[in-house]
Amino acid sequence: MKTTFLILLLSLPSLVMAHGGKKHKKDSTKAPMDSTMNMGAQKEHEAGDTTHHHDEGMAIDESKVKADLDDFPTLHPLIVHFAIVLIIVAAGMQLLNLYFMKKEIAWIITAILFVGVLAAWVAGRNFHPHTHGISAHAQLVLDQHDKWADWTTYSGIIALILQGVNLFLYKDKRWAAAVVAVVLAVSSFSVASAGHYGSQLVHIEGIGPQGKYLEMEHEH
Repeated sequence: MKTTFLILLLSLPSLVMAHGGKKHKKDSTKAPMDSTMNMGAQKEHEAGDTTHHHDEGMAIDESKVKADLDDFPTLHPLIVHFAIVLIIVAAGMQLLNLYFMKKEIAWIITAILFVGVLAAWVAGRNFHPHTHGISAHAQLVLDQHDKWADWTTYSGIIALILQGVNLFLYKDKRWAAAVVAVVLAVSSFSVASAGHYGSQLVHIEGIGPQGKYLEMEHEH
């Protein structure tokens, strides 16, 4: 018994060295996991603090959710979307009516086209915001937007005149309706292109949100 105890006592330093010289495999795996978890918790805590301080710094006015027209830096986007939708709808209906050739549908197309062209005219002439301090690249985008907006208005007016001539002079003439459809297709492509460049100005160039780069005092 004494001999066994003596052997265990002598071998104890070796056992300690064997386990103390290197990390246990399970411990070495746990250490990075604990570190990762701690870093994640720290990030969540920092994000929570940021959100908390952000909420504390901003007072939310729950009594007014819908903005008034005077709150907008420009009414151009509110008006021009009518032109985009109505002109494209009128073009689609005109193509469809080439098959049916219904006078009632032609009158509906005329009414839709009239409102769409009027919206394009008002948005481009009366509610077109002036800009200042924009980059050279943004100016190129703006020039393209204005060019296609002009094409939209002029081709829409031509289509409206041709539609009136078609209704009163060339009654039930498919070829006359086809000419109107071609001009409306040009107007639809133009308004879509103008909308593309307009979206690029806002969402990529950053012109317009909260009145940025707009000359508010010169708006019509």
